[in-house]
Amino acid sequence: MTDSLNLENITIVLQRPRYPENIGSAARAVSNMGIGRLWVARPENYDLAQVNKLATHAAAAVVERIRIFPDLKTVLAEFNYVVGTTARLGGQRPVLNSPEVMAAKLAPLSRENRIAVVFGPEDRGLTNEDLRLCHQLVHIPTAEFSSINLAQSVMIVSYELFKASLKDVDAFAPRLANRHELDGMYDQVKDILVRINYINPENPDYWMNKIRRFLNRLQLRAREVSIIRGICRQIDWYAGQKYRDGVRESQGKNPEAEK
Repeated sequence: MTDSLNLENITIVLQRPRYPENIGSAARAVSNMGIGRLWVARPENYDLAQVNKLATHAAAAVVERIRIFPDLKTVLAEFNYVVGTTARLGGQRPVLNSPEVMAAKLAPLSRENRIAVVFGPEDRGLTNEDLRLCHQLVHIPTAEFSSINLAQSVMIVSYELFKASLKDVDAFAPRLANRHELDGMYDQVKDILVRINYINPENPDYWMNKIRRFLNRLQLRAREVSIIRGICRQIDWYAGQKYRDGVRESQGKNPEAEK
């Protein structure tokens, strides 16, 4: 079976945009490229008149469907796959794709999964905390000056997504766990790994970033997330049981006799 990228399952997300004019220009860009949803997390100033001024009448339908959220985590809760955009390289941003490569990878996933592509604020982009919510990162190559206007970035990425929607691909991709399910799993994994002293409690995110990157490559499904959470619960129970046995022994009791 061959299929193309399903634009119906693509949502462009703006994280903390500073200017309503950029929201309007981004709405026009996604409308031009056949993407129907633009969601916004914690905008500094959402002035609908200014948004419409730059969106123009052609993007009115996209503007009407804009949803505003209090934070990025809330926006992404229902999505199965998240792509973050970044101009900065290195550090905690090691796995990068060009927009064209990113769009090709999303094509099979878009059949059964809701996908969000996230853009950060104009002045500083997505933070490391934002990027922890992403499965993969995309970087727009430039000649020298790396800063690109927010709406221009949205247009470049949306154009590559549109091109991928015109091509046939032959690959299978399952329905993945959504962001809410993954966040619950990662919180539970971090808690149990801190408690058994596998990761440093003073800097758990350093190791959790490595674990996130490893598990993101596996493209976990909901039932696989449930398996991992079940393992964490069993580890927690067993560690608690051994602790309680140790307390009884220190008090001169025989834990085996009490079972």
